[in-house]
Amino acid sequence: MIVSASRRTDLPRWYGEWFENRLRAGYALARNPMNAAQVRKVSLLPEDVDCFVFWTKDPANFLPRLDLLDSRGYCYYFQFTLTPYGRKLEPGMRDKREIARTFAELSERLGRERVVWRYDPIVLSDFIGLDYHRTEFARLCDMLAPYTDTVTVSFVDMYAKLKTACFRPPSESEMFELASYIGEAARSFGLRAVACCESLDLSDCGIERAACIDRARIERITGRSLCVRPDRNQRSLCGCCVSVDIGAYDTCPAGCVYCYANRPGKARDFALAKHRFAAHDPHAVMLWGNVPQAEA
Repeated sequence: MIVSASRRTDLPRWYGEWFENRLRAGYALARNPMNAAQVRKVSLLPEDVDCFVFWTKDPANFLPRLDLLDSRGYCYYFQFTLTPYGRKLEPGMRDKREIARTFAELSERLGRERVVWRYDPIVLSDFIGLDYHRTEFARLCDMLAPYTDTVTVSFVDMYAKLKTACFRPPSESEMFELASYIGEAARSFGLRAVACCESLDLSDCGIERAACIDRARIERITGRSLCVRPDRNQRSLCGCCVSVDIGAYDTCPAGCVYCYANRPGKARDFALAKHRFAAHDPHAVMLWGNVPQAEA
């Protein structure tokens, strides 16, 4: 079993204590976000977990907890998002130079193959254009290439709540133009560029289709083969293999304007996520929500 921690929230940044407590307990509960009545008990025992995939924008507070993971023999790797945007779009983030140092520290401990850089999402607006992304992508490549082997990119999906924000959808020609630059720049820095859930085929730009929860990567890290199937519960273009996610939506208080993991209407104030983070119990069996009586 592969455990995702988490597509639904920045678990390493905000909920590390809860994760450590659940690891010591050997299990966690996770609610199906599409069916609130469905709660699953997820074993976190070493013999049941093939790999943890951590998703984060800033795991600095999580680094001390790696000792516990290592001492128990868990396999894991990180999907680490580092974008160039400032506090207008990402009001809850530290200085990006500091986060880049955390990226390097994590990689120096784990190795390049276990820290995947995400330049994601690529947004365009009246003040962010193609030239901005060319400059910033190259700058971040220069900083991060010694510490990773792959960069994952994707263009922002213009779902409902973003239509009231400052973004505009990229044209197909803009996507190909920027993708061509990204593919060439990544290659020049020795990085493999992949695209997450993009409808356009960017292979001619030097960008392959991504599998963020990646069977091949996990098999290389663990040194053993896995019997896993594609995850049909993700978007149709997703290349990930099946996993179990132990996070919860509407729980990340960072306030990134483009975030998909908080419900419509909360893109700017994130009041619900902030409330849930403040009320979170690190000793609970589920990251957020009431536990069914049968599971209590």
